[in-house]
Amino acid sequence: MKIALIKEGKTPADKRVAFTPEQVLEIHRAYKNIEIFVESSDVRCYDDEEYAALGIQVVKDVSACDVFFGIKEVSIYNLISDKTYFFFSHTIKKQSYNRDLLQAVVDKNITMLDYEVLKNASGERIAAFGRWAGIVGAYNALWTYGKKTDLYHIKRAFECFDRQELKSELKKVQLPPIKIVVTGTGRVGKGVLEVLQAVGIRQIEPHDFLFNYYEEPVFTLLSSSHFNRRKTDGGYDKSEFYSQPEKYESHFLKYAEVSDILISGAYWDNRAPRLFKKTDIKSEDFSISVIADITCDINGSLPTTIRASKVNSPVYDIDRDTFEELPAFGKQFSISVMAIDNLPTELPRDASKDFGEQLIKNIIPELQKTKSDILEKATVTQGGDLTLEFLYLRDFLNGINSEEK
Repeated sequence: MKIALIKEGKTPADKRVAFTPEQVLEIHRAYKNIEIFVESSDVRCYDDEEYAALGIQVVKDVSACDVFFGIKEVSIYNLISDKTYFFFSHTIKKQSYNRDLLQAVVDKNITMLDYEVLKNASGERIAAFGRWAGIVGAYNALWTYGKKTDLYHIKRAFECFDRQELKSELKKVQLPPIKIVVTGTGRVGKGVLEVLQAVGIRQIEPHDFLFNYYEEPVFTLLSSSHFNRRKTDGGYDKSEFYSQPEKYESHFLKYAEVSDILISGAYWDNRAPRLFKKTDIKSEDFSISVIADITCDINGSLPTTIRASKVNSPVYDIDRDTFEELPAFGKQFSISVMAIDNLPTELPRDASKDFGEQLIKNIIPELQKTKSDILEKATVTQGGDLTLEFLYLRDFLNGINSEEK
């Protein structure tokens, strides 16, 4: 089996890679039937020389390979017919901006597996960057607050060589007695906690967070039960909420009235209620001035996320009265939104190493099997068509349904 590590083609280019040089050697030692080729890249966080120094083949043409590992969407121009690809396709939620990509994958008879739906028997994801999105997202929230208030100044995350340097930068953060509200208790939320705890910010239970005053910065971590309630009786049932979220309404505003920063890391179903409405930010009681939307659901759980921001332009402001977009920090009382859609690429070496470990543990062994349920359920297209698991994309593929998540 010939595996290619492909060059990322999006603009701006993502710096991550599926396997580090040392991990490629690890795979070669463990699996004698696998040979990995690295497509030459001038944007990858591990440069060509780092692979070549370990005797790994770096080539300009990977068309002779069988299986292609990338990170972000592969450009249609670079897709090679009749091959197998692993990448984040951003098509499975009917994202209209990638319909052409899905159509091209089908037309080129490509077997496409999406990392987002690689799951074990318990339904848990087994190849994800969530922790690193949480780490960088929380760091960026603190960077944004520092810029907005001019209380302290830290490097951008991408300017740090690795996680260790980022931790050193966090020592410069000096916060007044503000309150930070965090949503999401999964991988993303755990990454956020790592950063806030590294700064020394104390975690408070949601009830105390709402009603007590503190002479130090504090944060609280919310699960969906803390800010969603059934419309009929105000109750909450976890299984019902996840299966029928349309039965629920948000009561997040009580947290918005006491918080200065919102860090959003909770998965959002487009049937579920939004945390707040556009009109809510006009209220004098709406105290949040910085929003870090790690999930980056455009026009999703947070109406203030009107578009994704980019690493080189990480923040835009939203006018509270008109809801118009303003330049970053352009108005004293506007809300500053950080909504970068590929946060882990700001710490690409650490994020790539972690991701590669997950692939070596969970995916490479599956490639050795004649039949793998894990790979089969993550295969979006095969044989020039959608697979059974993803037939719900048929109308979207044919351009009939323009729904976008």
